[in-house]
Amino acid sequence: MSKSSRHRNKKFKYAATGVLISDKPDLKGDWLNIFILLLLYTLQGLQLGLTNAIPILLQSNKNVTYQDQAVFSLVMWPYSLKLLWAPLVDALYVKKIGRRKSWLIPVQYIMGSFFFYIADDINNLLPETEKPNIEKLVNVFFVASFLVSTQDIAVDGWALSMLKKNNVGYASMCNTSGLAIGSMIGSMGFTLLTSKDFCNKYLRVTPDSEGIVTMKQLLYIWGIIFMFITTLIAIFKKEKDCSLEDDHVKLSTFQSYRLLWGICKLPSIQIFAIALLTVKVGFAATISMSNLKLIDAGVSKDDMMIINTSIIITKIILPLVIARFTSGPKPMSIYLKATLIKLLWNIAFIMLIYYTPKLIKNNGAINIPIYYYAILVIILSIQEILSYTMFVALLSFCSKISDPRFGGTYMTLFNTLSNLGQAWSTSTALGIVDLLTFKECSFDSKNNCSTLDLKKTCRIEGGDCVVTVNGYYIEMVLCTIFGIIWYRSFKNILKNLQMICPSQWLVNYVKQSITENSENSENSENSENEFTVTEQ
Repeated sequence: MSKSSRHRNKKFKYAATGVLISDKPDLKGDWLNIFILLLLYTLQGLQLGLTNAIPILLQSNKNVTYQDQAVFSLVMWPYSLKLLWAPLVDALYVKKIGRRKSWLIPVQYIMGSFFFYIADDINNLLPETEKPNIEKLVNVFFVASFLVSTQDIAVDGWALSMLKKNNVGYASMCNTSGLAIGSMIGSMGFTLLTSKDFCNKYLRVTPDSEGIVTMKQLLYIWGIIFMFITTLIAIFKKEKDCSLEDDHVKLSTFQSYRLLWGICKLPSIQIFAIALLTVKVGFAATISMSNLKLIDAGVSKDDMMIINTSIIITKIILPLVIARFTSGPKPMSIYLKATLIKLLWNIAFIMLIYYTPKLIKNNGAINIPIYYYAILVIILSIQEILSYTMFVALLSFCSKISDPRFGGTYMTLFNTLSNLGQAWSTSTALGIVDLLTFKECSFDSKNNCSTLDLKKTCRIEGGDCVVTVNGYYIEMVLCTIFGIIWYRSFKNILKNLQMICPSQWLVNYVKQSITENSENSENSENSENEFTVTEQ
């Protein structure tokens, strides 16, 4: 091999890692791209905020069970399954439009249209007094999650090529801050601005029978915003043509799925996958049920939204601060420290849920003191700080080890593993909490209050369903023990993974030799598109 060939191979190898270790981040020339990525992730967060607000609205309805909540949690599964179609997003596109814009533009237009559809049917999806149609609600929001998860694939892939290689670590900052802003707008707007009680108490001088806006009006506004921003990006934002770069590889759909299989066979990926699929078990009960338990205890949904909004500044600013540390060479060390502290913080939630009824009730009437709100804000704020520290550190690590040539597939694989780990653990936690909880009617010990009908029967007879064994506390203890075992098992493994050679995270697509025989010149172009998967 000639000296120039070795130099080109060395250059290719470094380019494939997505970042040159010696290069320091420099945002000069990338500020507009940072803003665009923040905007795109904010749009994604808007739908996520709406989806996250639904369980709180359902729980305040008092006509749903934790089994219903477990069924609704299935709407988040597209985020865990998007790996199935991520190779299609990487492989199929119109070159004149752009590799990522070919998917981003139509998907966001459909998402905007979907907001219009939900607006027209919102009264049937979320009736004020009757039991919601959980099955229809799940179907509608499952489709919405499928659309936004497809948008996420395109944006994650575009971030790796939109930013300069030495700035890709800031993609995680755009992701977390944008999602926080969008989620705040989506959840707060849908619950507070449409709430009669909240608007009359805080935003109006003269009480009215409705919120400042109705759910239908708000959904229409969001749909218009989606359409407007998508049109601006389609017209004014040009996508970089990576096919002009020396290390660019164009794959067919079959080759994209083959690439995915090659990535999954890498030993480093397999170990990392096991860690991501199991880490969220330690926080499953806290994530899925703590807010719902607070509502059951007497804290209103409006209060919960106000508190979540009060710490939104933390959610937005925190990734900007954390990015300074996680953009370094050891983001997983920070991830592990935050994981351990967050596991121990489960104890704070156990204490909070246990003492909440005693602190907010006086002679059976709910009267929440100011100091309780202060305690709640502190506990939730620290939880958010730890969660976002883990999230930003993980995304920074994934951005550094992902191959930008196949960025959509790589980043989607990591996101899918993380989301799947949370989806299965939280759905399981919600699904079994009723099995671990034992109740009985105060007037009839044979009535275990296990269904809505039995609960109504108990109330008709003048009794109350009294909890004898609370499954929430059992789950919290079991999850925390599992999390500590996970930490001891993966601590050194993850520290070692961030120190291994970058090439061990890559799948090398080696072009087959092309005959120089002029008789085969007609087939040379096809030969260049055939690849053999080999580990570097």
